[in-house]
Amino acid sequence: MTENPTGRHATPLSRARTLPPWSLIAAGALAGGLLGGAYGVVKAPTYTATSYVVAVPGEKSDPASALGFAQAYGRVATQVAVLGDAQVWAGVPVSTLRKNVRTATSPDAPMVAVTATSTRADLAADMANAVARALTRHAADAEPSTHVELQQFARATKPTEPSSAPATVTGLVGASAGGLLGGLALLVRPRRRGDRHDRPAVPSPAPAADVHGQL
Repeated sequence: MTENPTGRHATPLSRARTLPPWSLIAAGALAGGLLGGAYGVVKAPTYTATSYVVAVPGEKSDPASALGFAQAYGRVATQVAVLGDAQVWAGVPVSTLRKNVRTATSPDAPMVAVTATSTRADLAADMANAVARALTRHAADAEPSTHVELQQFARATKPTEPSSAPATVTGLVGASAGGLLGGLALLVRPRRRGDRHDRPAVPSPAPAADVHGQL
């Protein structure tokens, strides 16, 4: 039998201390990549569809006012007054529309973009078109006073590919985050006692009296 000359048994902690420093970074990157990839596989894909409406000034309206009304309609598109009508055509409750529908306006063009997200491609398109339709009807009711009409510019179509990140991308993001955490842990970990003893001692300068005695 082979005996341990030091008389000590190697523990898992002591073995971990003998690993090279870069192994902590590699382990963090590997763990983060596995977790990120698993998240991308387990999470359901998300689809995004966008419908566009445009503000058209009437005969008695200033053409420049259409831009201001487009900005205003973009703000009220996600309000209950509009979503209450949109839920009938979308087939989902108002809470779902409020959570998954966003609007965006342009500072240069009198246009409103209605974007909906869902785990179903057809439902994302239905929600975007439903809100856009409800918004145009809401604008039509106010047209006698605003003199601005809101028309459908482009309907949302059923997306063919998900807009969410695939498992490969989430795996790379997880690996980057894991490697970064491993590097930070490497920086803040306490120094080993052997690091100080292994360094060669630097001789201290001799006192002036000893120098004169040797001359």
